[in-house]
Amino acid sequence: MALMQETLAAATVNRAGVRWTPLALGSLLLAAVMLVAVAIGTVPLGPAELLRGVWHGLIGEVTSTADVIVWQIRLPRVLLAALVGGALALAGVAYQGIFRNPLADPYLLGVASGASLGAAVAITLGVSLTWVGRFGVPGLSFAFALLAVLVVLLMARRGNRIPVLSLILAGVVVGSTFTAATSFLMLLTPERTAGVLAWLLGSFSTAGWSAIVTIFPFLLLAALCTLLAGRTLNLLQLGDEQAAQLGVPVEAAKLLLIAVATLATAAAVSVSGIIGFVGLLAPHAVRLALGPDHRTLTPLAMLLGALVTVLADLLARTVIAPAEIPIGVVTALVGGPFFLWLLRKQRNLL
Repeated sequence: MALMQETLAAATVNRAGVRWTPLALGSLLLAAVMLVAVAIGTVPLGPAELLRGVWHGLIGEVTSTADVIVWQIRLPRVLLAALVGGALALAGVAYQGIFRNPLADPYLLGVASGASLGAAVAITLGVSLTWVGRFGVPGLSFAFALLAVLVVLLMARRGNRIPVLSLILAGVVVGSTFTAATSFLMLLTPERTAGVLAWLLGSFSTAGWSAIVTIFPFLLLAALCTLLAGRTLNLLQLGDEQAAQLGVPVEAAKLLLIAVATLATAAAVSVSGIIGFVGLLAPHAVRLALGPDHRTLTPLAMLLGALVTVLADLLARTVIAPAEIPIGVVTALVGGPFFLWLLRKQRNLL
């Protein structure tokens, strides 16, 4: 109720729109952290080597070891981590806004279960897809993630409406079914279980420019749609009936936002595996600090999600170097206690 009242105030009273100062500061902080993340690793790099590596990569003259580390290994990994974190936070904002539930996360409608099944099919059965080449695992995980949400939408549809409760229940059912199928595949091929488990825990160890180029168009489309729908998300917090009275095509808006949030989540998960808590915590943290106006909440949550994921990946690859900790383990270890702290700050959510 408190969230709804605050959002009502944001939607009807605050007409200032986007708050640019925190956005500018957040962008500068993210850029600085990304540069530090590129510099830190098993082989530490100075500012001069960092800049030279980026320049040589841009002009296509990557020759030295430092250039290779910067341009072919660390920079694409850090950029991919930022994109994935931003995408998960974006999806978290959209789902929480659509369902008016602050506990909604990017995996609510079975995206994670669908992507997991797709990855399990590709890894355990050794599926070879010539049309996706070496993108067999991300390609199938992306396709199965979209399939899972499509099944959820078909199950939840009631005429021309998609009731929220039916949508959530269908998501639980489909998610459980896909998870069971993933477990069954792992039992069938125990020699490949470790590979599936490593994917499920999340990692950017195989990051490259090709993965960035592949998912960027999906993430850009989802980000543009969600950012432009800031006022609509604000009005949806008032309830379907009141939002409709204020001119929002409620069902169409929900369907569009679900589609773009799912697209962003599926694209992110397909190249990184399952990374929990980022999409749940980033919107909460920004909402606590700056309020629930989605015109500011959405871009700032994306920046925070990107920042958290870059830092988590930095920890994952440096704490026990040269070995790596799955990034999903890092985000769970850090995100779980932080989420409990957030809940204590907002006791009215319990």
